[in-house]
Amino acid sequence: MTLASKITVGRLFLVPVFAVLAIYYGQSIREGHPKEWLRWSALAVFVTASASDGIDGWIARRFNQRSRFGAIIDPIADKSLLLTALITLTLVDWGKDGWCIPLWFSALVIVRDFIILGGSALIHFVNHDMHVRPRWTGKVCTVTQMFALGWVMLKVVPFDPIYPCLIAAVFTVWSCVHYLQDGLKQLHDSTHPRTGGNP
Repeated sequence: MTLASKITVGRLFLVPVFAVLAIYYGQSIREGHPKEWLRWSALAVFVTASASDGIDGWIARRFNQRSRFGAIIDPIADKSLLLTALITLTLVDWGKDGWCIPLWFSALVIVRDFIILGGSALIHFVNHDMHVRPRWTGKVCTVTQMFALGWVMLKVVPFDPIYPCLIAAVFTVWSCVHYLQDGLKQLHDSTHPRTGGNP
């Protein structure tokens, strides 16, 4: 296993650590005695895991450590971190008056991921191949989702988390539409191949 893959696996192991810290912090909130060291520990684990995503990618490119295992485990680790944080911060209040991620936003993100996953499986089944073209909306979608999570965890802004979630929701839907358009185009091209050259 390459160093890049080891870092990716390490990120995967940090996911349950974050979840446990986040849940226990929420429990301390409910008991009326917030243990801020739990919140900061959860935030530190989340930031470390998020940063490792860029580090393992850089190492893989810089030292030519790309591997099939890394290509499979990296997106799994990324989605595990994001969805675990999203679900945990939806079900566990991190402050008074429901300071958490709105349920509708978590549902939207999960539905989007299922649509993309199902569409990818369909394209691969029909075409026996699939080309994923990175879109700027997909990158902005991830950034705004992370921003919404950070908004809840930092608790430094006196505005309800619904506002960053609304912004992230726009790009979540927008990126889903773009991926659907790309998928439909690939399906169309496979069933209507272009003919070229002289007869």
